[in-house]
Amino acid sequence: MKPPATAIDALLAGTHADPFSVLGLHQGPEGGFARAVLPGAEQAEACNLAGVSLGRLQRVDPRGLFEGPLDAPRQPLRYRCTSGVHTWWITDPYSFGPVLGPTDDYLIGEGTHFRLFDKMGAHVLDHEGATGVHFAVWAPNAQRVAVVGDFNDWDGRGHAMRHRGDTGIWEIFLPDIGLGRAYKYHITGPDGVIQPLKADPFAFASELRPATASIVAHPGKPAWGDAAHRAHWAQTDARRQPISIYEVHPGSWRRPPDREFPSWDELAEQLIAYVVDMGFTHIEFMPVSEHPYDPSWGYQTTGLYAPTARFGGPDGFARFVDGAHRAGIGVLIDWVPAHFPTDAHGLARFDGTSLYEHADPRKGFHPDWNTAIYNFGRHEVEAFLVNNALFWSEVYHVDGLRVDAVASMLYRDYSRKDGEWIPNAEGGRENWEAVHFLQSMNRAVYGSHPGVITVAEESTSWPGVCLPAHEKGLGFGFKWNMGFMHDTLQYMARDAVHRQYHHDEITFGLVYAFAENFVLPLSHDEVVHGKGSLLNKMSGDEWQKFANLRAYYGLMWGYPGKKLLFMGQEFAQSREWSEARELDWDVLAHAPHRGMQAWVRDLNHAYRRLPALHARDCEGEGFGWLVVDDAAASVFAWLRKAPGENPVAVVSNFTPVMHGHYRLPLPHDGTWREVLNSDATQYGGSGQGNMGAVTAQDGAAMVVLPPLATVMFEYIGKA
Repeated sequence: MKPPATAIDALLAGTHADPFSVLGLHQGPEGGFARAVLPGAEQAEACNLAGVSLGRLQRVDPRGLFEGPLDAPRQPLRYRCTSGVHTWWITDPYSFGPVLGPTDDYLIGEGTHFRLFDKMGAHVLDHEGATGVHFAVWAPNAQRVAVVGDFNDWDGRGHAMRHRGDTGIWEIFLPDIGLGRAYKYHITGPDGVIQPLKADPFAFASELRPATASIVAHPGKPAWGDAAHRAHWAQTDARRQPISIYEVHPGSWRRPPDREFPSWDELAEQLIAYVVDMGFTHIEFMPVSEHPYDPSWGYQTTGLYAPTARFGGPDGFARFVDGAHRAGIGVLIDWVPAHFPTDAHGLARFDGTSLYEHADPRKGFHPDWNTAIYNFGRHEVEAFLVNNALFWSEVYHVDGLRVDAVASMLYRDYSRKDGEWIPNAEGGRENWEAVHFLQSMNRAVYGSHPGVITVAEESTSWPGVCLPAHEKGLGFGFKWNMGFMHDTLQYMARDAVHRQYHHDEITFGLVYAFAENFVLPLSHDEVVHGKGSLLNKMSGDEWQKFANLRAYYGLMWGYPGKKLLFMGQEFAQSREWSEARELDWDVLAHAPHRGMQAWVRDLNHAYRRLPALHARDCEGEGFGWLVVDDAAASVFAWLRKAPGENPVAVVSNFTPVMHGHYRLPLPHDGTWREVLNSDATQYGGSGQGNMGAVTAQDGAAMVVLPPLATVMFEYIGKA
């Protein structure tokens, strides 16, 4: 049946919403009939994919429309086009059937498709006898969607996509193209307005900023050598393992002398070895997903499925993770499902409507970051984000996700004044849609990938962050202990003479230390935006600042909870961190900085070596106070313990006065070996200590507490 003239005009003008209905090879009462738009051709011959002729087509419109009967069943077609002495071949994308099937439609419609990253985006595959790229994008309110790229001169008239009406997904298989091609989506909104060209939400790679096109790529890598690493974590309780995290901004850890950014392979060569030497167990990268703006540090991402092009291709990131795993180091990534930037090529008003975000700014706009907030109540959006969490776990083998800005998700009134937010159905401030999303994400990750952990950056007292989702908790494995960070840094900033009046800034945290599975974070947030470095947060003169920081690290590594330290703070970088330059490695020419680095290295190795310091990090049975109320001397002492293991006593003196004969209560008589002393000369201290050990009698030992120092003693038994 010949389409009306208006349809032909729309087809040739590139505005027809459903070219699959009129192009390609169709069966009718009189047999097969083919139609194609072949600009520039004077003659066209239809062939099968093997090049065998099926018949000639007639040019019925000078603008390049060819059609004619073919005695052949529906199949992919290639056209041999001629114009004068020139001949070329075109494989017809409109002669191919769909790639997505009814099972995909059903699961997508239900919101339970956990393999969306295998279906959406751009995939190189074989389809109906041809090799090409399948594109699929969700734009349910669009009138028309076309894929444009370097394969069609970015012309939106050429490759309009097939609309799957039940799901709102548009798809097309383009034969004869492959990896490395740049593309975007040309979307006509419901009002007929053409949107800015959109990057693919499921793109596996992107151009390097400021360019914004998506790139056809294979995610991950084909062969991995990390089976032993993954099996270890799958079989253990992470709460009872040593976890000491080195937080890294990959663009500013080190920089090559001739380029703006290192490659993933260069980072693998240098960073993994450094982390192993320093005794950390995990690297946590600030967001590695594609983002347009360097000073956002990746927290305003436009490509959740694409490792940023700053450090090379996606295979490079996969090689980094594999190399870290082979060296026994886990890799965590910061993950940002709370909000997204409103750059024109991104998710904002993706199909001409508020699709991924809320339309009402009282629900959909984040005042702190000028970003859009995901509509967590829409099951397609929830599926997009849950699949992304699964994607990083499965395709890139990451060991965990640190979920950014969880508090901003949980509360509808977060950073808002009265009248700037909408209460929930019960009149409250809780965002139950976000709660449901977080529970769904954690269920999916923990249910599909044993050994992978999730960590919440949650700065309020929301109950049950680490309670399993089936027990109505959020389902996270761990939570950042923001209270520890805030209170203890506030204490360390005080002049030593005033600390006796603020003793509870150290002791209060132990009241709730086991309410969640905590990570103790000294993160990038503490050394940016005018906050200075950790070293310069300490009180006192230069020597005291270094001594205070060593003592503080000693307290933290002896405190219950997993550890996190931002890069540069392990050697007491003096300057505030900036993403625009590498760390100040040159300060290691100075002994106090080398001493700090050596101290953190020894803390990490002792923390890993001594089960009492880690095996009950998240359980109250692993902690007991020894000295809790000596505010006058600003001394704190506690016991770390684990079943069947030697206990360790942790003692901190936060005054610059040495206590030469301090009576330390201890639960076991016998020898307690001094295993760590932040005042040792190799760390830059004054060299005061206990000659390697003390002896406890009648429940106590007389110990030397060096000035501004933390000392740890391991019980090794009776003499």
